[in-house]
Amino acid sequence: MTLPIDDKIDVAQLEGSGDAIELADRVKYDAAQSAADRGQHLSGYETLGIIETIMTFKMAAFICLAVTFSAATDGYQISMNGNVIANAGFVSRFATETDSTGARIIAAPIFSAWNVIQSIGQIIGMTTLPFFAARFGRKSAMYLYWLFLFASVFCEAFARHWQVWLVGKLFAGIGVGSMQFTIPTYITEVSPVRIRGMMLMLYNFWFSVGSFFAPVALQVMYKKNPENYLTPVYTQFAQIGLMILIYVVIPESPAWCVSIGKDEMGRKMLARINRGVKDFDVDAQYNILVQTVAHEQQLAEEQKREKWWNIFRGVNGFRTIVSMWALLAQQFLGLGLFYSYSSYFFSSTGLEDPFLITVITNAIQLAVILLVVASVDRLGRRNICCSGLTICWICNVAVGILGVLSTTTEGKNTAFVFFCCVWIVGLQMSGSTGWGYVGETSSQRLRAHTAGFSAACTCVVGVVMGVLVPYMLNANQFNWGLKTAWFFAGLGLPFTVLAWFIIPETARRSPAELDELFERKIRPWRFHKTQTATEVAVDAQQHVVSTH
Repeated sequence: MTLPIDDKIDVAQLEGSGDAIELADRVKYDAAQSAADRGQHLSGYETLGIIETIMTFKMAAFICLAVTFSAATDGYQISMNGNVIANAGFVSRFATETDSTGARIIAAPIFSAWNVIQSIGQIIGMTTLPFFAARFGRKSAMYLYWLFLFASVFCEAFARHWQVWLVGKLFAGIGVGSMQFTIPTYITEVSPVRIRGMMLMLYNFWFSVGSFFAPVALQVMYKKNPENYLTPVYTQFAQIGLMILIYVVIPESPAWCVSIGKDEMGRKMLARINRGVKDFDVDAQYNILVQTVAHEQQLAEEQKREKWWNIFRGVNGFRTIVSMWALLAQQFLGLGLFYSYSSYFFSSTGLEDPFLITVITNAIQLAVILLVVASVDRLGRRNICCSGLTICWICNVAVGILGVLSTTTEGKNTAFVFFCCVWIVGLQMSGSTGWGYVGETSSQRLRAHTAGFSAACTCVVGVVMGVLVPYMLNANQFNWGLKTAWFFAGLGLPFTVLAWFIIPETARRSPAELDELFERKIRPWRFHKTQTATEVAVDAQQHVVSTH
């Protein structure tokens, strides 16, 4: 008997055909065999709740928390680079021309060069380090991009010409880009399935914490000495120091060990990660990882799609699209306008104390991301992500309308700040879940390559936006001001609409279950309604227990 897996199964209905215990045992066996045929094996922890999972897998949860904490460096550096350009001392140091009033300013082409070179660096990191991470491991990749981040901070701290700052931005881009695919990949491979969403969302939480404290540091220094920009830049060394301490002590990913055949090392790492878990069977749990990778490899061989470039073909191609969609949509919904150049945007529209407003919006980020972390494994990713993108699009339209209204400056500025705050809410909803999709959507066999390429695609768009946004805001160039939002409202509309048809629900699904759902080509909006072979096996197992 082969059990169906497209619909919910009521095992109790089968009892009329024979002895209940014998029938239940047969159902359990067939369900387990059906799951095994799809590379799915029960771990014994499928029915744990979120709190139970955290309490059971304390060490794994702590490791994930520590690794995501290193993302604060990512947020701090990006936010620092994006906001320090409005500091008077920074402008004075790197100014190259004067505006119509005679004030010294940094030319728009230099702004564009800085932003573009960082995006190019991110693309370099995201497209090259996956090969390094796949061959030498996730920890080795972490050490490598740490060196680039250290070099970037060193350049920024000692830059006295805009060209040196440019080099620092390149190194920062390579380091940040490498981090942005490595950490979600690592978390996906180490975190228990039931809390994987929460752990992935913590990446964006710590990113937001870093983003929050960068303008805070600039604001504090602005009050004391408006010309001092170097002290906030020096504070980046503290983040870099904490990061390397974390990377030294965390274990390697057992899933990577499986993919490269280092079984002894993999079992050792799995034991470290799950230290303290009562009755944890290392061999049995490691075998689950082996079977998942073996099933993916067998399927790839049957389809003659073993090489890395198959992330662009067939089902894996669609998984790549899903992986990148949320973050790509953010670029077209004004990420460079409302976030990367937030202080510059606020300054160009006439708002006083743009640093303070940036601090307020970043505080909102932290509140929203905490709500997402707390709810993502209960409510799921899809609705949070797609709703967030929709909110961002609505705010672009609202800000664009403000740009064409002839209202009082005070009233317009108040409304502008309000919609910027709401846009940040949408950003955090879609961004937190978006980085989750980067890490967990792909197959285990192609995860590093899919994650790297997906993140790199967003940076390619970031290069274009990095060139355009300064021109749109610069008074000597387009001088669009609030009307810039119309540009992103138009570009972002199709990406917002299509998100509801492309982004699936991945919450509480193991890598093997996601393999099954994608292989069966289940519609994205039906992922959460479709029963997998694992769920069938769990239902059958629970029924056997109740029958016995």
